[in-house]
Amino acid sequence: MPRLLASRGEPPEPDAALSIILNRDQEIVAAYGGDLEAMHERAVRHARQIAMRPVPGPFDVVVTSNSGYPLDQNLYQAVKGMSAAYQVARPGGTIICAAECRDGFPEHGGYRDLLASAPSPRALLEAIETRSATRPDQWQVQIQARIQADCRVVMHTSYLSDSDLAAAHLEQTADISDSVARALAGAAPGGRACVLPEGPQTVPYLV
Repeated sequence: MPRLLASRGEPPEPDAALSIILNRDQEIVAAYGGDLEAMHERAVRHARQIAMRPVPGPFDVVVTSNSGYPLDQNLYQAVKGMSAAYQVARPGGTIICAAECRDGFPEHGGYRDLLASAPSPRALLEAIETRSATRPDQWQVQIQARIQADCRVVMHTSYLSDSDLAAAHLEQTADISDSVARALAGAAPGGRACVLPEGPQTVPYLV
């Protein structure tokens, strides 16, 4: 019988886990249960077959989104779209992320303050690595900083100003097509672009 209640002190290790795979209509197409690691490995193999796309090499420019409202309601959530693009972006390349962000960063939680607490993404990563205690929303900041340390990230938003994004070490563009053209012009000859219209809903991976 799986342990459901944690005793005082360290929480117990899980005995079993359950994962489900959904399609674009939010219908369950597969379910996996059992030992945590073995179950997860089987679920990942299935998800890779139906929801991930292999690509032969990295791209100089990757355009992504967070799959529209309500998934792109704030910058915190949009990091998922950035992360999907990062899987196939060339180090030093450009990621352009379209997300409405009508809820801003958002203003609640520690995400915005953490982003602005260091002068650069690399400085953010160094601060996180040397911190003895984990702060709320640190994980999302860490993922974002890792992406920004390797790639230029440009946002196309409706509710965040240029100064808002600059505080998060991000750029703003009003014209995605123009930004793609400029980024490709600055790349090596034969530069390539990839477009992920639904962002993290379909995840590319290098083969």
